Amino acid sequence: MEPAVLAQVLGPLQGLFAPQDYPNLLVGLGAPDDAAVYRLDDQRAMILTTDFFTPIVDDAYDYGAIAATNALSDVYAMGGQPLLALNLVAFPANLPVEILTQILRGMAETVRDAGAVIAGGHSIQDKEPKVGLCVVGMGHPDKLMTKAGARPDDVLVLTKPLGSGVITTCAKVNQAAPEHVAAATRWMKKLNRAAGESAMLAGVRCGTDITGFGLIGHAWEMAHASGVGLQISLGAVPFMDGAQRYADEGIFAGGTLANHNAYLAHTKFMDDMCDGDCMLLFDAQTSGGLLLAIAPEQLPVFRAEMTRRGEAWWEIGKVVAEPGSIQVV
Repeated sequence: MEPAVLAQVLGPLQGLFAPQDYPNLLVGLGAPDDAAVYRLDDQRAMILTTDFFTPIVDDAYDYGAIAATNALSDVYAMGGQPLLALNLVAFPANLPVEILTQILRGMAETVRDAGAVIAGGHSIQDKEPKVGLCVVGMGHPDKLMTKAGARPDDVLVLTKPLGSGVITTCAKVNQAAPEHVAAATRWMKKLNRAAGESAMLAGVRCGTDITGFGLIGHAWEMAHASGVGLQISLGAVPFMDGAQRYADEGIFAGGTLANHNAYLAHTKFMDDMCDGDCMLLFDAQTSGGLLLAIAPEQLPVFRAEMTRRGEAWWEIGKVVAEPGSIQVV
């Protein structure tokens, strides 16, 4: 849903659940984040999230793997580890059941790679396939990552390049090169497990994953929740192969245009910025990377852990004191 619509429909619900009435609900509607968190005791907090969507790629196995990766990402973004998941499936009666078998295999193998287990699920018939997961994870109540933990002088780190939205949109109209679609698919299938675990070992307390609201939208959520501003260096932001070319052609998903309309007022761009690069910062991502705010003294541990695991990451900016603004320089 578009950001403004989502805020409108959630507003009445927030009034029904006052935070003081549920002291063990550490993260809920009162301070929206990537997942809900409920404290079980002083050492354990349960992390609960769900996500599902229509096909993003043609291959059934890849579709399932991407859907699972995307749902699991919310647990990593909160600083937790997935424990178990339930399949959520809507599937047309007129499609071969073998397609659903491949979708579920992609989901199951991804969940297994995350160190978790598929414990059941629910299915319905629908006119268009929709699949995803309800995920239960575990974290420490005092070591969670939330959107509200950024502090001035923190370093902004991104763990996947941008561009899945524009590439998959072009693929739907047969205007994307197969090698670009294949590369984007590999990124979307890549778990954020290593990035999340590295952040935890470094003591990071602020993070989110980049999905439907794009880099700017999720960055603004972090800035707003933390009472700070973020400065993003355009030249440091990584893009998937082909993304800038397709952006220059102006073929964007409706979600990207909605993000631009919703978050442009919160963003300050340098005057000579290319329109295509500007729009890529609003590009609605599927199964994107983590955006982390890392204190300078934490960065060496994060760097060492990511290097040890052979993982890529990019330093794309910093946290500044000016509250609520996103500066792109």
